[in-house]
Amino acid sequence: MTEEIIIAGFGGQGVLSMGKILAYSGIMQDQEVSWMPSYGPEMRGGTANVTVIVSDERISSPILTVFDTAIILNQQSMDKFESAVKPGGLLLYDDNGIMRHPQRKDINICVVSATLEAKNLGNTKIANMIVLGAFLKLKPIVKYENVIKGLKKSLPERHHNMIPINEQAINKGMEVVNFVNKL
Repeated sequence: MTEEIIIAGFGGQGVLSMGKILAYSGIMQDQEVSWMPSYGPEMRGGTANVTVIVSDERISSPILTVFDTAIILNQQSMDKFESAVKPGGLLLYDDNGIMRHPQRKDINICVVSATLEAKNLGNTKIANMIVLGAFLKLKPIVKYENVIKGLKKSLPERHHNMIPINEQAINKGMEVVNFVNKL
């Protein structure tokens, strides 16, 4: 099993954190992983993306041009990465701020209203964990318990009081993801 993922959005949306949690989770179940972030110098508010590869086999290169899954959190990323999803792959997106929804018919497309759900849970900072939960529901490439361990590893200890709300957000994402196009 090899899963090649691009996660993309604005800096400050938790794009890199999502990727880091997936990478740590894969490491904790003895998989090969690659985590390669890319972001502009302005960070918060600028565009950011991270390529994550989780595999049972050695990873030959972290540099990819096409992906099994694209997780999209803003319109600029939708415009840039919709075409980079392999035929038969998955495009998962938060519909907040998306003006042009994906048009492809040769991929699975799922939407999660993560920003709205995070607001309903009382903390907009957990939208990324709702998206992560939606992804794990669709593609359980890592075990849930390892995701929680990855969350603990990636959050600074001073923020460990946020682990329960993040875990709640992951579970919410698993509940609220919807298919727009299913092959």
